[in-house]
Amino acid sequence: MSLPRNPSEKQRNFFQEVHEVVRLVPSGRVTTYGAIAHYLGARHGARLVGWAMMAAHTADAYVPAHRVLNRNGLLTGRQHYPTPTAMQEALEAEGIQVVDDQVVEFKRLFWDPAAELE
Repeated sequence: MSLPRNPSEKQRNFFQEVHEVVRLVPSGRVTTYGAIAHYLGARHGARLVGWAMMAAHTADAYVPAHRVLNRNGLLTGRQHYPTPTAMQEALEAEGIQVVDDQVVEFKRLFWDPAAELE
């Protein structure tokens, strides 16, 4: 394994890993920042996963960032979309019901990469 040449390269690589995991979240399912961080070995890295989601629009391939929520199923990333309702609309287009910025039946729809990808 080669070491990154500089800290920003390490960050880009982590962001790429996050984006790869998010691309695996099936349509109609959701995951959390913390679940992704835990899967990637960064147990307390939920905030860094959030930063990766904010950079998803710069990725080489589409990243369905709307499927990543906070640990309570809240659409905390919605303010980073072009309109205040864009994240909710993307989830609803996949059949996910959202009420008051929270996914209904969050526990049933939750996709845990540690369980699904191992």
